[in-house]
Amino acid sequence: MDNEKLFELSVTTQGPTYPPSEVMDAQGNFIVIGRVNRRASDGALRSDWSSAVVSASSAVPAFGENLPYDIVRELDETLTPADEAIVLHTLPLPLPCNNYPMVFAPQQCPDAGSLTRPSYPLHEVPIPDLRPEDGPKRKGPITLGAWCRARGELAVSIAQDRRSAAFDFAFSGLIPDSLYTVMSLRQRDLDPSGPTRPGPLGVPNVFVTDGYGDGRYQAVLPNPFPAAGTPGANRIVNVVVLWMSYQMNRGGAIGWFGLGGDIHAQLKLRAGSFGEFVTLP
Repeated sequence: MDNEKLFELSVTTQGPTYPPSEVMDAQGNFIVIGRVNRRASDGALRSDWSSAVVSASSAVPAFGENLPYDIVRELDETLTPADEAIVLHTLPLPLPCNNYPMVFAPQQCPDAGSLTRPSYPLHEVPIPDLRPEDGPKRKGPITLGAWCRARGELAVSIAQDRRSAAFDFAFSGLIPDSLYTVMSLRQRDLDPSGPTRPGPLGVPNVFVTDGYGDGRYQAVLPNPFPAAGTPGANRIVNVVVLWMSYQMNRGGAIGWFGLGGDIHAQLKLRAGSFGEFVTLP
């Protein structure tokens, strides 16, 4: 492999901008670290990277569009002790403020959009078939402060024949003793005219953090960066590191429910990337 480049991942709670985030507080508000939709003083809509508590009653536009969020309050870049102590929850089903039309596991859970489930504290998600005597490793509440300690670095390198690329991740400060997965975001996954289903970055796409929250993950993908204009091209433009609230992997799908139902974005690149790379079929 050559042409290696390093990327720093950013802490987030957001996948796409709807739902506004993939975690909530106990009151059912979104805890957003990512692109926050606001109306600027000149009337234009801005989606700058910042942090806020956002109401689940926020207006939901058509897929591919954005509207200002109903912001309950702003979150400081340096969290207050009270905000650090916020206990994070899953999103309920059906997903609130959702306009994404994709089914994430069509062969496994095709009816995900019709399911009803409450919001659970992340540490109390009812893992299927789990018995107390089996020794669950996650016991205490997962707080916003703990979530924001995550750090990640990605090294991307291209094979000498340019037919594949390697992705090598190193993590620290993640939730200890937890199952994580890594997904790829491709340029047409959020295309309003015909979105593609987001997929794993490698299969299996899992790693388990140690007792300190450290972890590593590696994958090699065939032709992830086809040249612009290539027929059927669907380049990888971002990667997302997901905490799995049900502590389960779904093979070729990134989750059953998606978008805060069972997958929860914790690290990603703030903007589309990898434009400097070109690979071959």
